Amino acid sequence: MTLALALGLVLTTAGCARTQGAGYYWQSLTGHAELMWRARPIDDWLDDPHTPDALRQRLALAKRMRAFAVTALDLPDNASYHRYADLGRRAAVYNVVAAPALSLKLQTWCFPVAGCVGYRGYYHEGDAQTFARSLDPQLEVAVYPVPAYSTLGWMNWAGGDPLLNTFIQYPEGELARLVFHELAHQVLYVKGDTAFNESFATAVERLGVQRWLAEASTPAARAEYLAFDQRRQSFRRLSGQLRSRLQAIYDDPALNDATKTERKHAAMAGFRHDYAQLKAFWGGYAAYDPWVARVNNALLGSQGAYDQYVPAFEALFAAQGHDFARFYDAVRALAERPAAERLAALQALTPAPR
Repeated sequence: MTLALALGLVLTTAGCARTQGAGYYWQSLTGHAELMWRARPIDDWLDDPHTPDALRQRLALAKRMRAFAVTALDLPDNASYHRYADLGRRAAVYNVVAAPALSLKLQTWCFPVAGCVGYRGYYHEGDAQTFARSLDPQLEVAVYPVPAYSTLGWMNWAGGDPLLNTFIQYPEGELARLVFHELAHQVLYVKGDTAFNESFATAVERLGVQRWLAEASTPAARAEYLAFDQRRQSFRRLSGQLRSRLQAIYDDPALNDATKTERKHAAMAGFRHDYAQLKAFWGGYAAYDPWVARVNNALLGSQGAYDQYVPAFEALFAAQGHDFARFYDAVRALAERPAAERLAALQALTPAPR
C-alpha cells in the first residue's frame, strides 16, 4: 500500500534525542537529503551498461507511465519521477501511528506545511520503534514501512520526488497506481485534512490505473492486476466492516468501558475468523497476514483515511464527465470551502450502500 508524507516531514520544528524535537528535524532533513543525493536521471540508468536488465525494463515502463500521467490523466508535468534511487532498504520511511484503546481517532502531530496529520515518519526503522515506545502506553501504536511519500511539489526545483527501489518492482498495475497517487498529491493538498487528501489521491490512482490498463497495457498485466485488486478490495471491505463495528461500539453511550472492551475483542476475533475464511478462498494467499496479526485501532484508523471519501470523489469524477481536468477543478473548488461544508459535500456525494 502507498501513502504520502507532506513536506512537513522535512520541515518539522523544535527538544531532544534523535526521535523528537531537534533530533527529529535532523533525521528528517538528512534522510531526505540522502534520498535526493542517491537519485540519478532515468536515462542515465537506462544508458548505464551495468544496470540489471530487470531494472532497465521497469524504469522504461515507469518512464512510459510518467508520460501517460501527463497526457491522459492531466497530472503535473514536472521534475518528479524522472529520476531513480536505490536506497538499499525496504522502505522510504517508517510511519508511527497511534490511537486510544476505545477510539479509531488517530493521534496527530503538527508540521508547518502539512498541518496536523495522523502519522509521524522516520527514515530509520529503529528510530520509529524508539519513538513508538516513548508514547503513552495506554495508546495502541503501530509502526509500518512506507514505500513512497510526496513532497507535494515543493522539491521539484531540486529534482523532484524520485522513483525508488522500494516500489519499482511492483506489478505493473501497482506501480502505475503508486505513481499516480503520489502525483495527485501535487495537484491538491489541503493542510490538516488527511482523509480528504488521501481519499482524493486514492480515487485518482484507481481511476488512473483503470485508464492505463485499458489504453496502454497488455492483457497479461490487466489479468495480473485484476486478480491482485480483487483480493485487495475484498480485504478492504472486510477491514472496513470491522471499522464500522468498532465505531458503533465506541460511540455507544449506553456501554461502559469494560463492555466496550469486551465487544471490541469479540469484533477483532470475528474479523480474524472471517479473514481466515477469505484467505482459504484465495488458496492461501498470505500477503495480509502480518497486518491482520498486528491489527489495532491505530492501523484501522490509518487505513480508514485512504478509503473514507473515495466513493464520493469517484462520483464527482463521473459528474464531471470523466474528464480529469474538470475533476481537478471541481476538487479544488471543494477544497476551498470551510471544513464542515467540505465534509457535508463529500457525504452528499457518497453513493448509498447497496
